[in-house]
Amino acid sequence: MPTRRSPWMTDDLDQLRQLARTFFEKESVPHHERWAAQKQVDRDFWTKAGDLGLLCLSIPEEYGGGGGTFAHEAVLLEEQARAGDSAWGNSVHSGIVAHYINAYGTEEQKHRWLPKLASGEFVGAIAMTEPGGGSDLQNIKTRAIRRDDEYVINGSKTFITNGAQCDLVVVVAKTDPGQGATGISLLVVETASTPGFRRGRVLDKIGLKGQDTAELFFDDVRVPAANLLGSSEGQGFIQLMQQLPQERLIIAVASIAGIEAAVDLTVEYVKDRTAFGRELIKFQNTRFTLAECATEARVTRAFVDECVEAHLAGRLDVPTAAMAKWWSTERLCRVVDECVQLFGGYGYMTEYPIARAWADARVQKIYGGTNEIMKEIIARSL
Repeated sequence: MPTRRSPWMTDDLDQLRQLARTFFEKESVPHHERWAAQKQVDRDFWTKAGDLGLLCLSIPEEYGGGGGTFAHEAVLLEEQARAGDSAWGNSVHSGIVAHYINAYGTEEQKHRWLPKLASGEFVGAIAMTEPGGGSDLQNIKTRAIRRDDEYVINGSKTFITNGAQCDLVVVVAKTDPGQGATGISLLVVETASTPGFRRGRVLDKIGLKGQDTAELFFDDVRVPAANLLGSSEGQGFIQLMQQLPQERLIIAVASIAGIEAAVDLTVEYVKDRTAFGRELIKFQNTRFTLAECATEARVTRAFVDECVEAHLAGRLDVPTAAMAKWWSTERLCRVVDECVQLFGGYGYMTEYPIARAWADARVQKIYGGTNEIMKEIIARSL
């Protein structure tokens, strides 16, 4: 596809893109099959990224981060998607977990945890979803009850990205079980030396085979009261709502990069593959299908770029982030499915990146809040 330079790109971001592209080509691409088999990236992949300054790019330098903006995170997300890497959970680690601590942590908390996340010494996770809960955060069952100078946490979480490797997990729990949204708080658990914290299965998924997605259990887990994020209990739901637009924009950025990568892969394939004595690109159906896919990519890129610019200016609102999330993920699934069709039988073989992209894409319409929830959020704003 003709390349379109996003209006938020700068010379500094161009240099970051080249660094990220080289990093993924060298340290990620050769290991995709092995990571899929072991259901997680190598632990030292995190520290290699940290050594290059690719973790916590948008966290202030005083806490060990890169001192950049969301644009830096977006460039890294795009290059990860274009490398076909769906295993590394950095979007959660750097784009979500670190920002909860940066936004709501005390100075002591930020100096304690953020440098370890930025170096890769700690891998971060956030534990929201529960076995019976899905997108219904107001009715979570996990409890965190204050006892003197500690919170005692009991409950279970599922579908947790980085769950098997995490050293630090932000837990969404009810500190006042008698309340709905106003009874929710966020607490940080360091997993290494915390009795009662258990990891369950690394889950077997349709796609994202190399991504560490696990169950977590909290059985009388005791953490210091100082591990509460925020000045008081009951702020968790508001904190979640404030951070979810960035989480949904992360998904949108990865989705448009995935769309563009799928179209590029398919164009290359149909120019080389022959059937009935001529290249596939010479068939009208092939050309029309790719014309539609390229147009959808361009339209989606324009909208996502607009959302990135709004976020950089502090103007991205909740309904618009929801629009970006549902639109880009729907387009991703549609375009990749069309591309698989053009690959024919080879498109169904997991040795081909397009097949893996097809399987990886489907969950994007589910996580970060289902697309049905996104439409409900948008409808409430009308």
